[in-house]
Amino acid sequence: MLAEMADEEGDEATLEEAREQLRAVKERAARAELEALLSGEADGNDAYLEVNSGAGGTESNDWAGMLLRMYSRWAKAHGYEVTIEAMEEGEQAGVKSATILIEGPNAYGWLKSESGVHRLVRISPYDAAAKRHTSFASIGVSPVVDDTIEIDINPSDVRTDTYRASGAGGQHINKTDSAVRLTHIPTNTVVACQAGRSQHQNRDMAWKMLRARLYELELQKREAAAQALADAKTDIGWGHQIRSYVLQPYQMVKDLRTEVETSDTQGVLDGDLDAFMGAALAARVGETRDGN
Repeated sequence: MLAEMADEEGDEATLEEAREQLRAVKERAARAELEALLSGEADGNDAYLEVNSGAGGTESNDWAGMLLRMYSRWAKAHGYEVTIEAMEEGEQAGVKSATILIEGPNAYGWLKSESGVHRLVRISPYDAAAKRHTSFASIGVSPVVDDTIEIDINPSDVRTDTYRASGAGGQHINKTDSAVRLTHIPTNTVVACQAGRSQHQNRDMAWKMLRARLYELELQKREAAAQALADAKTDIGWGHQIRSYVLQPYQMVKDLRTEVETSDTQGVLDGDLDAFMGAALAARVGETRDGN
């Protein structure tokens, strides 16, 4: 073996290469083992990930933008395709809300445990007094629903609004009311799309997003987690967070459900989320088995 040869010959460079190969094999094996747990009805589907800033203006908008970047980098690092479907930018920085489509095998299965409130503690770059600030933003994840899954939506239950799109998208984007917002009145579920070049395209995509959101609600009910989801969406603040990201006065990211933590805050913000996702997935599967 490469490691044995390097050890015998005292070749440190070759030995380090062997160690790196071994680490890579272990990581692939660990991920494959976790993916074997992805047996949920929609785990193999693509996913919509929605981020919404909490109260706090620029601070929370900036934090929502950081989360959007974090999940986009995680997705791209794992070979997933990322498409921005809707975005409302903050007035000074970040985003007020955004929805991205993440396409690839098991995208929803990996991301579904990320739904909830995420809390950031840091020295604000927008505070001249350099004081610590606490910001909140929520993440919501829904599976993309394929044509084989029936989702019955009464059109009379859905309100359609059109408006002028904002943000990047070319010169055409601010000339017509091409963006579409759908509100499912019985569940107060709201989706919006402005990525298409026409109102027709945005309307079709918005309906797909709405079907995905309502399907996710049904899955949550089946898992007896609907109340937890509602709590996370109704109050983006204290007492509802699933994970804390502390940059000051120390460096720590901690998941409050699984107790997994790391001091590599920059790595996490750059998309290194597998340890958190893996632990949440294992815990979720364990709870399901215990309940049976």
